[in-house]
Amino acid sequence: MTGRPLIVTMGDPAGVGPEIIAKAWPILATPPGPLAPVTPFAVIGDADVLSARGAKVERIFAPSDAVAVFGRAIPVLHAPAPAPVTPGQPDPRNAPAVADWIERAVDLTLSGEACGVVTAPIAKAPMYASGFRFPGHTEFIAELTADMPFNGTRGPVMMLTAKDLRACLVTIHVAIDQLPELVTAERVMRVARVVHESMKRDFGIAAPRLALAALNPHAGEGGAIGLQEIDVLRPAAAALRAEGLNITDPLPADTLFHEEARARYDATVCLYHDQALIPVKTLDFWGGVNATLGLPIVRTSPDHGTGFDIAGKGIARADSFIAAVRLASEMAVARATR
Repeated sequence: MTGRPLIVTMGDPAGVGPEIIAKAWPILATPPGPLAPVTPFAVIGDADVLSARGAKVERIFAPSDAVAVFGRAIPVLHAPAPAPVTPGQPDPRNAPAVADWIERAVDLTLSGEACGVVTAPIAKAPMYASGFRFPGHTEFIAELTADMPFNGTRGPVMMLTAKDLRACLVTIHVAIDQLPELVTAERVMRVARVVHESMKRDFGIAAPRLALAALNPHAGEGGAIGLQEIDVLRPAAAALRAEGLNITDPLPADTLFHEEARARYDATVCLYHDQALIPVKTLDFWGGVNATLGLPIVRTSPDHGTGFDIAGKGIARADSFIAAVRLASEMAVARATR
């Protein structure tokens, strides 16, 4: 227990964010259940939208109020959506408020009033229509924290986690044909440093073991089916080991994620989106979590989108949100006890 709450942002109020928050709270607020969080959370967003999704809410005026309230209701730092909210129908007029909720959550965490941020999903189209200029949460939060001191290699690095797998990405949303140009030794080494430091800082692992995924099938098979392993990845891994990191040479991705292989490392450095996301979603499709490493604050998110097609129907599953709260709680405690 850190003594400070997490801050949950509502995400797009027309999406499933309010619904999964409402469904998760009774589970997370009931100790000593196995899913009870280490610390409570407060929501930044529209309290009336949460109430309309069946949540028991109580408005608060400071994050410090959340600890006392959390056992009986969802504490909400009320910030109304400017336009009416209809489930499944995003409105760009609400997008500035969505961005403001994120910015306020980050500010409260940077100030020490909260111990971390959990972000419910946002959608790019309504955000872009309002002038939002970032690809998503990760880049926005990275900029919001860019001027804050940070003792370590700065990210952001996206990590997807499910069960005992932590898969960290060198590239994210890029076309496959761009990978040979984008997977550079510098990028791989920076991501590996961020992951190594985060395993210590955020997960309490004193001597992290990292696995590096290869880009080509069979790790290039000695250059027969690709030279990136020889020209880029092996030299990068050797340089990292010279710095003191415990990281493998590039390993074939098709044998990197089964149970016995996962027991040999604490995190894996993956080179592109599907290389990380396919094993994560196969291991736990409903419970995967997105975490941002290498920032001055803890930030996690459920690993799914806004679900406009099912919003308001009462069928959205809260598994991933629950796991995101749990992970953020654990990371915040690890940081507080270092």
